[in-house]
Amino acid sequence: MGREKSIILPKLQRLLKELGENMRLARLRRRFSAALVAERAGIAPNTLRAIERGNPRVSFGAYVNVLLCLGLEKDLSIIARDDELGRKLQDADLPTRARAPRTKSYGTSISNRR
Repeated sequence: MGREKSIILPKLQRLLKELGENMRLARLRRRFSAALVAERAGIAPNTLRAIERGNPRVSFGAYVNVLLCLGLEKDLSIIARDDELGRKLQDADLPTRARAPRTKSYGTSISNRR
């Protein structure tokens, strides 16, 4: 049995190509060789080449390792930070309580409650 081929939507393919190109430009601006970045990222030079071309079959971990080598790991925190659609869906589905929850009386001791 062969491996199942995943379907990559054109929009995702364009985004991966753009990401790969941006990573390649960042590497070149830093004047790092492909061999140096691949070694520091712990990947083969062919894998780095695939990343820079936006190949969707390369693992996310390999992309992250290259970003780390380029000093761009902080950009990962931007991903899905402000999920506007998710928040709207969450707010639309929030249940409302029929009544407020009971509160505990903390000012009285057990002997005073009798």
